[in-house]
Amino acid sequence: MARKHSKHGPYEDPQDDEDTPEVVVPCWLCGRKTGNTIVWHHPVPKSRGGRDVVPMHPICQQTLIANFTNSELQRYGMDVEGLLTNPTMRKFVDWVANKDPDFNATTAKKKR
Repeated sequence: MARKHSKHGPYEDPQDDEDTPEVVVPCWLCGRKTGNTIVWHHPVPKSRGGRDVVPMHPICQQTLIANFTNSELQRYGMDVEGLLTNPTMRKFVDWVANKDPDFNATTAKKKR
């Protein structure tokens, strides 16, 4: 017997509400709205027992990793203000403040 309905029919979106506003998540480091790409970053590295994740722009995460070791990130934990006392990070956040949420650029190598 033939099936009445195809097993592989067209895909339907169960929530087809056009009235629902899009949720915009701010970046944990710079506070700007995130774009299409969101990186879920562990402020305390997983290798150091970190379990919490926070949303960040890829460029913010790359800059954070380039400027701090895992030990330093463990010491700061969830303290964004502590991270921003570093002059390099403060300069970066001030520079990126007026950029597009999906802006990306190369970051400096680790200075060690």
